[in-house]
Amino acid sequence: MSDGSRKASPKSTLHFAAGLGSGVLSAVLLQPIDLLKTRVQQNGGAHSLSAAIAEIRSAPRLIPALWRGAVPSALRTGFGSAIYFSSLNAIRQHAARLPLLSSSHTHATSPPQQRRQQQHSSALPKLSNTGNLLAGAVARSFAGLILMPLTVLKVRYESSIYKYQSLASAARDIGAHNGLRGFFAGFGATAIRDAPYAGLYVLFYEQSKRRLSALYLTSANNNNNNNNNNNSITNDNRSAAAGINFASGVVSGALCSAISNPFDAVKTRIQLQPAQYRNMVHAARRMLAEEGVRALWDGLALRMSRKALSSALAWTAYEELIRRAEITFGGGGGSVVAGGGKVERRAL
Repeated sequence: MSDGSRKASPKSTLHFAAGLGSGVLSAVLLQPIDLLKTRVQQNGGAHSLSAAIAEIRSAPRLIPALWRGAVPSALRTGFGSAIYFSSLNAIRQHAARLPLLSSSHTHATSPPQQRRQQQHSSALPKLSNTGNLLAGAVARSFAGLILMPLTVLKVRYESSIYKYQSLASAARDIGAHNGLRGFFAGFGATAIRDAPYAGLYVLFYEQSKRRLSALYLTSANNNNNNNNNNNSITNDNRSAAAGINFASGVVSGALCSAISNPFDAVKTRIQLQPAQYRNMVHAARRMLAEEGVRALWDGLALRMSRKALSSALAWTAYEELIRRAEITFGGGGGSVVAGGGKVERRAL
């Protein structure tokens, strides 16, 4: 089948829906970890993890207390993931046509052993390392700007500094005391945190999938000596593809969370106490002067746990939904086989 006649990826609405579903799922499941992270970061060393847990346990109803802020978190993460994944797909589709950013040229001219390493479990466009880095950073910055008001509401609602009874009351309070600017508090720190995080995440994620897939294929070929599926992970082996995607998501999320945690700590302070922490530079200097460098790493373990799991869940669910959409709407009852920048179809 020629490249021109090959079926295109699902429409952007499918990527939006898949991103929305995966984002809501990860946000709801992991909200207690996110809540604890906000409580630990809100006052630096004065609010430890044990104190945050004790405070939540003292609430009249434990379950609602643990999932406080779940609605704004699900809205923010759900629509943020939807915007991010649909934007990322659009960017990657266009970038894949550029020789500098696409991996297809490198794949076509690589020796067989290197081509096998480029096969992996994704049905999404394959880019070079530079392409993955830029695509992730641009898509995340765009989504972060649009969703910033929801991010501020989510952080305020999770914090024990404010006793908001509803999202509407939180919005009214922010508008009355901080104006429109209050809904975008901390965007500078958020963008500086999210753009490198997302760019590095996509880069690490794709590299990890490629290497884990190569190891899996080598092992499978050695065990089965089956040349029919020699260089691809098919939907006949969905569990292997999902496992590779999940493991790649966990590793990438943990690494990127550790790198970007100082910006997250600064961002949280600005959003919770904009009068005391005016901007990113002022907040960072004040935190370092009053609390030391440790303040920039408050909530690191919680954030690494939450981001690693949420990223793994979101990306695995997203890729699986897209894979199933490819089968359902692609016609012919075939299965998607990802490899080296192209999507082929084989009968199940």
